[in-house]
Amino acid sequence: MAELSVMSYVGAFIAVAIMLSIGTVILGNVSVNCAALPGGPTTGWEGQCESANVSTQSAYALLVISLIVIAAVVILSVVRMLQ
Repeated sequence: MAELSVMSYVGAFIAVAIMLSIGTVILGNVSVNCAALPGGPTTGWEGQCESANVSTQSAYALLVISLIVIAAVVILSVVRMLQ
């Protein structure tokens, strides 16, 4: 019974790790071409666009931290189950 539970934790962790890594790779490099905005630099839209690009990339970089937290929880759960 404990082996089945450990395998389900490991399988869930692998699935979450794959999803988060794919999301980090794809969405972490997302950016908008801010130079193509209408109005040019006089409207201030380019600065807002660049700020949004940085915020988006930073948010998806935090997925790595969440993966580390999930890994720690899974490892501690498995160690606790094996005792």
